[in-house]
Amino acid sequence: MAEIQTIRAGLVGITGYAGMELARLLAGHPNMRLVMACSRAEAGRRLGEYYPFLEKLPGADVVISVFDAEAAVKQCDVVFLAVPAGTAMKMTPALVEGGVRVVDFSADFRLHDVHVYEEWYRLPHEAPALLPEAVYGLPELNANSVRRARLVANPGCYPTSIILGLYAPLMGGLIEPDGIIADSKSGATGAGRKPGTATLFSEVADTFRAYGLPRHRHTPEIEQEVSAIAGQEVRLSFTPHLVPMNRGILSTIYTRLKKPGTTVEEVYEVCRETWKDSPWVRVLAPGRLPETRFVRGSMFCDIGLVADPRTGRLIILSVIDNLCRGAAGQALANANLMCGMPVDAGLSDSAPLV
Repeated sequence: MAEIQTIRAGLVGITGYAGMELARLLAGHPNMRLVMACSRAEAGRRLGEYYPFLEKLPGADVVISVFDAEAAVKQCDVVFLAVPAGTAMKMTPALVEGGVRVVDFSADFRLHDVHVYEEWYRLPHEAPALLPEAVYGLPELNANSVRRARLVANPGCYPTSIILGLYAPLMGGLIEPDGIIADSKSGATGAGRKPGTATLFSEVADTFRAYGLPRHRHTPEIEQEVSAIAGQEVRLSFTPHLVPMNRGILSTIYTRLKKPGTTVEEVYEVCRETWKDSPWVRVLAPGRLPETRFVRGSMFCDIGLVADPRTGRLIILSVIDNLCRGAAGQALANANLMCGMPVDAGLSDSAPLV
């Protein structure tokens, strides 16, 4: 087998939590090296100075710079855009045209329909011509397409947990595609690292609140992908909550069984068979329920199942780490595939940072 050459990576948005997590993962990657780190606010600083945990690790001597597309094309094989919605679409065309592979953390290329994007994000899309070729980067479902892609839309954290939770029961014909309710809870890092009153310690600690109702921006993304799985248009209810912890997502998904007498053991067998060859999806045996602490800092999605014969419902509990599986780790898995490497390169030993 031919030796894989070192892949040169750029990261735009180094100062956010997702950027921090990706810098940590890249420092331990066997074949990918961070050669460009971009932040307008921190330009000129050594990365090891800004993130002391990187000192004496690969990438520590990279000097943070202001993003320049021409420089990125010359220096990088792949660029990660850990930037807000509305920013990535401005950066992506020049990178793709220059032959650089792009993994976008934002929602700019997740939605296939430009009108749906503009309705939900209230922004005019500046690169609609790239939407048809952007691949939704959920490795378990789209690995082959990701391998051939120039542009990958990294899935949102909430959608990752919900789509993976629903996939096997929908594909197995066990649940109705209508009437789905996804009730999700996330740690405070999901709100980003930019300071704000809503995420101050005294505003988050010792309380529990819902937000973004009834039109959270992840809703059309979830509906788009679940509709593709179900083979029909799906409308569902999505309620996100903020809980007083640093990281992790737990989605409790309420569905209706097609056959109300279906047992949890039957559902478990379908889910176990579906995911038996997927290294990062763990279906827990009946009677066990997932917890966020058991996936912290990892790529795992743990799925628990409860069949309720009294109501005829299947309750699916899906747990991920929002920063690794829901952002940086998933982005790295996609970049691995795009660059011809094993999907789990640099992701087998991932201890949490925050």
